[in-house]
Amino acid sequence: MEAFAIPFLLLVGSLLALQAAANVQLSAAMASPFGASTLQLGIGAALLIAVAGGAGSLGALGLLDEAEPWQLLGGLGSALYITAGILLFPRLGALVAVGLFIAGQMLASLLLDGFGWLGVERDALDAAALIGAFAVGVGVWLIVHAQAGAGALEVAARQRGGWAVLGLAAGAVLPIQGAINAQLNAELDAATAVGAFSFLVATAAMALVLAGFLAAGARRPRVEPLGGVPWWGWLGGFCGATYVTAVFLLIPEIGAAPVVVITVAGQQLASVAVDRYGLLRLPRRAIPGRRLTGVAVLLCGVALITLL
Repeated sequence: MEAFAIPFLLLVGSLLALQAAANVQLSAAMASPFGASTLQLGIGAALLIAVAGGAGSLGALGLLDEAEPWQLLGGLGSALYITAGILLFPRLGALVAVGLFIAGQMLASLLLDGFGWLGVERDALDAAALIGAFAVGVGVWLIVHAQAGAGALEVAARQRGGWAVLGLAAGAVLPIQGAINAQLNAELDAATAVGAFSFLVATAAMALVLAGFLAAGARRPRVEPLGGVPWWGWLGGFCGATYVTAVFLLIPEIGAAPVVVITVAGQQLASVAVDRYGLLRLPRRAIPGRRLTGVAVLLCGVALITLL
């Protein structure tokens, strides 16, 4: 594995913690989580369009008609992931929902690598990879159990199975999105243009979701309070754009499973720091020993998958 990949993906994963905090700030200001998500995705799309324009790669979008129809749908993954988070966090709790997301990511990435689906180079799963995946799962369970408590898990278990399926599906679409965008990049050979197109698709999908809720009588997003959003509250689009672009560029190089587990590790390490010190205007929380144990087990699983 390239020497830069592990630290780079740890950083990319840590940006997801900043993205979540930024979305909280915008959602609170606009009093509309769907409006905030649409705005953040739009910002990400604008940034990538500007970068693609500066790099002179926007012309590659003229080749989209030569791509397979399914290669144009990668951006729907971001819209589904964000929408699922909005629906599941108040019903299952943040940690349980994130646990489902991670489980979905792991399952999908192992299937993509093991069977070579969606153009991912087939990489037979050896004993180290399977043990590592199991360790990641155990680590996630320990983290969720330590922070949410057994009572919260029992409540989540009594929820309708459909919510759990949604959480797993929302996690699974992230590596699938990366694999689809990687195939589109192979056709266009223009990474920034592919990222911009993916975010345009995601923004359009979220705008349709927002329009549907408004038509059903939901409150219109507020604009006036946006002036009070901290500067880092506007970085969600940047973080998302960085994550999506990094994932589809590195999946063909090192495989879907290593990309997923390293970014998950980065997210967990960053979340420990955020909780411990109350960063990004989020409440300060004690870090139980069981949660630290879960993070350690998760990192051991990452090492087994990526280093052996």
